Amino acid sequence: MNVNSVLEATLSPDARTRGDAEEQLKQAQQTDFAGYLTTLAAELANEQAASSVRYAAALALKNSFTYKDFGRLREVQSQWLTSVTPEARAQIKDLSIKTLASTDSRAGQGAAQFIASIAAIELPRDQWPELMTYLVDGVAKGDSKLKQAALNTIGFICETNDAEFRETLSKHSNAILTAVVQGARKEEPNENVRNAAITALSDSLEFVRSNFENEGERNYIMQVICEATQAGDSRIQQGAWGCLNRIMGLYYEKMKFYVEKALFGLTIQGMKSEDEDVGKLAVEFWCTICDQEMEIEDENTQASAEGSAELREYFSFAKIATPEVIPVILELLTRQDEDAADDEYNISRAAYQCLQLWASCVGTPIMTPVLSFVEKHLRSEDWHFRDAAVSAFGGIVDGPEPNVLTPIIQTALPVLIGMMNDPVVHVMDSVAYALGRICEFNHHSIEPAQHLQPLIASLFTGLAAQPKIAASCCWALMNLADQFAGEPGCQSNPLTAHFQASVTHLLAVTDRQDADNQLRTAAYEVLNSFVTNSAIDSLRVVAELSNVILERLEKTIPLQAQVVSIEDKMTLEEMQVSLTSVVVAIIQRLEVEIKPQSDRIMTVLLQLLNNVPPKSAVPDTVFAAVGALANSLEADFLPYMETFAPYLYKGLENTEEISLCSMSIGLVSDIVRSLGDKVQPWCDELMNRLLTTLQSNVLSHNFKPAILQSFGDIAQAIGPAFETYLNVVSTILRQAGQVVAGPNDPFELHDYVTSLREGIMDAWDGIIIAMMAGDKTALLVPHLEAIFQLIHAIFQEHTRSEALLRSCMGVVGDVSRAFPNGDYAELFRAEWLTAMAREIRANRDFRDQTIEVARWARDQIKRQSGETSFHLSNGYDHHHQNMSNQSALPVW
Repeated sequence: MNVNSVLEATLSPDARTRGDAEEQLKQAQQTDFAGYLTTLAAELANEQAASSVRYAAALALKNSFTYKDFGRLREVQSQWLTSVTPEARAQIKDLSIKTLASTDSRAGQGAAQFIASIAAIELPRDQWPELMTYLVDGVAKGDSKLKQAALNTIGFICETNDAEFRETLSKHSNAILTAVVQGARKEEPNENVRNAAITALSDSLEFVRSNFENEGERNYIMQVICEATQAGDSRIQQGAWGCLNRIMGLYYEKMKFYVEKALFGLTIQGMKSEDEDVGKLAVEFWCTICDQEMEIEDENTQASAEGSAELREYFSFAKIATPEVIPVILELLTRQDEDAADDEYNISRAAYQCLQLWASCVGTPIMTPVLSFVEKHLRSEDWHFRDAAVSAFGGIVDGPEPNVLTPIIQTALPVLIGMMNDPVVHVMDSVAYALGRICEFNHHSIEPAQHLQPLIASLFTGLAAQPKIAASCCWALMNLADQFAGEPGCQSNPLTAHFQASVTHLLAVTDRQDADNQLRTAAYEVLNSFVTNSAIDSLRVVAELSNVILERLEKTIPLQAQVVSIEDKMTLEEMQVSLTSVVVAIIQRLEVEIKPQSDRIMTVLLQLLNNVPPKSAVPDTVFAAVGALANSLEADFLPYMETFAPYLYKGLENTEEISLCSMSIGLVSDIVRSLGDKVQPWCDELMNRLLTTLQSNVLSHNFKPAILQSFGDIAQAIGPAFETYLNVVSTILRQAGQVVAGPNDPFELHDYVTSLREGIMDAWDGIIIAMMAGDKTALLVPHLEAIFQLIHAIFQEHTRSEALLRSCMGVVGDVSRAFPNGDYAELFRAEWLTAMAREIRANRDFRDQTIEVARWARDQIKRQSGETSFHLSNGYDHHHQNMSNQSALPVW
């Protein structure tokens, strides 16, 4: 292999040439890992080689140790230690270190990234001790090229997300800090060096906590950073503000002196900078303060509620700064860019985000400067000020005390509603967004009799305006629908009078020729919300809407044959998903009254499944619609099983499309609960596929609890017929019960184990009920001891959810009911079981449902232990036999 030509080819614009070259490198890496790295390192250090070749070599070296998959990363890191001799490792490291001093800056930058990859392997193992010394000396004594390369290396090293490596870096904090602070000083003449130092300092701040605890060192660090905010190079200014933002997030409790003495004035100066990127970062500094102070307040409130005297220091930086900083923020709102894209983050949008956070942080005190600004500019002839005034008012509606804010909103509403006719699109859009925020956060200030008619009429006007405005109006209408729904099942609600008109206008939006996918989707989502929140008086309109939506959905089927581009595919898919989602909402709202439409619904859903291409999101929504229909029709869903079952089987097998497989697992539970024992002819196929899916190495472990729960649902549905599957399922449940999380394991594993155990308990709950229904409780006897052992283990765990504890109590009670004569009373006499029931019952943080289940289980424990005579509660008996009639009974 000619290494030069291959490396050149990896940078080729031709995909085939590039792919062939990358494959050759891959083969060389697999054939001789040590030789591959040595060859690349030699080429990287070769001052005679072309700059592009050296850069390609650096890229290939870095990529050899860069993997998103953690397992693969650990594998190549181990390969470095075991397959590459110490001599070869030393040679490769020396070559890469040598390259840092190269006059070729691209080669030096590439070497820095590769060195960081090797440092992540060796520093945690106390290897390569000379690295940090070399880098510090490079910054202190090297020329500008070496200084910059050494600082870049430190920055790359400090970027790590590896927890073990992060801990190691704390041991090198003195060396890191010495290098980066020296390079960041205002005395450093080379701006590239200073910029690299500031960047590295930002990356290293988390690892220098011990230095930050020292007042003298902290003062010097802060002095260097504050001076950097005044640098002539905007890159250095931006880096300095980035450092200050990180410091405020990490070391809030150390910042009082610096905010009072320097940062207060510096931030105001920074926010007014002509460089917008500097201004945004200075604004972000106050966003960080607001975030920190809200977090501290929440933590202190919780600590006080728990009786703790250990409260975090809280300096009220935002509240104190309100009179001086908020006017600057408000002025920045007027610097809108009318040509900015919707997702562009400019200074005006940064100021708006800060204003929202500030209102949430300080509450009512923000109203004085903001309302003064609004009153001054709301009717300004300059649209920038008019728009800023509207945005400012909308930005503070979440935070101030409602009793202070409500009368002001009620006074402002007619003015805002009138401004929906503003001739400037930006102002009109800001008005719609402000109205949406009022509907979301302060709906209680909206008097239905006084405000709803003009408010909804103004939003209808906006729906017919430009798509950007229409989207904001959709959001406002969705908030209205959610906030004015009334009590579930109410005869009418405040939106009843506007329901028909709302449906009509929303359907018109979806038919607009200029509507893009985003607007059309938003309009259908609002339609969903109106349907979901409709009162009984509006159900006739919902039923009529079903015809319109189904007709539209039917018309999309032939369009599949006309798809010729990715854009066509996405548009059709989004339309089908949106329409099907509305069908779901209609089914759920009409419940059994959907039956006259059920044949038509199933026909179009099956047509969709027949026509959609692979990797589509449509089947997920179709399965949701089928689940809703099964829940609504219950036993009347049976005629559709023959034709739908093959699609369900295929969904369960499709472990490559994770979302669809997940939907399929949930749909099994929906269908078996609806059909009861009538589902038995399909159970062999369902169980086989669920068991196969459970064993899949492709799916995430998080799917397993849902599969176990589905076993319980199937058992309850078919009763004693579940005996066929009992041996296999009980073995799986025992194995699942052996999965544990240790004290040093990550939170995610603890969370998974808890979910898995919830699934185990739900499965046993269903199985016990099934065996009781067929007088086959004797089949449970071999499993009783294992069930109680698992419940005991759960009781001893610190990480356990309320749902899991409730399920455990349910299973205890079920076992008692299954063996009412006390045949296995010794299991109930364990002291820990009584203690567990008592502890759950006494926990006032738990819901009434959980406490009631624990109380019932405690009664069963007493009876089994001989404390009271055996007696069964008919209520609980009926609950287990008929899960659909459980309104007055605990559900576990």
